[in-house]
Amino acid sequence: MAKEFSRTERVGDYLRRELALIIQREVRDPRLGMVSITAVDVSRDISHARVHFTLLGSDTAEEAKPCTDVLNNAAGFLRSALARDASMRSVPKLRFVFDSSVGRGRDLEALIHRARTADDRRYADLPDPVDAADESDTSGPSGVN
Repeated sequence: MAKEFSRTERVGDYLRRELALIIQREVRDPRLGMVSITAVDVSRDISHARVHFTLLGSDTAEEAKPCTDVLNNAAGFLRSALARDASMRSVPKLRFVFDSSVGRGRDLEALIHRARTADDRRYADLPDPVDAADESDTSGPSGVN
């Protein structure tokens, strides 16, 4: 039977959960806001990990740059905290990258909403084709008068 997840995916999922807890509980830096770890990409040899995060109130990497710098500076501390709790032979080197997919999703949602409201306004004056067909059919249920 084939494995459902590769080892790197399992390690990445473990790192995502543990890093979220460690950052929430142990990292005390006022420049660090509400950080959510969205994904962790681990190299095949498990020596490096790219940690994707989002920051509440930030939609671009430029807005999140101070937080990215704080997390990358704390990477050694976070790695040692992971090594204390993990039963892994080696803990990967961490590099933090801002995940802008949430901001892009919010922008796309706003575009869709604007398009729908524009369509609603545009077609609000036109009669509904289903209602118009019902009103023109006066012959009764069998079609015979």
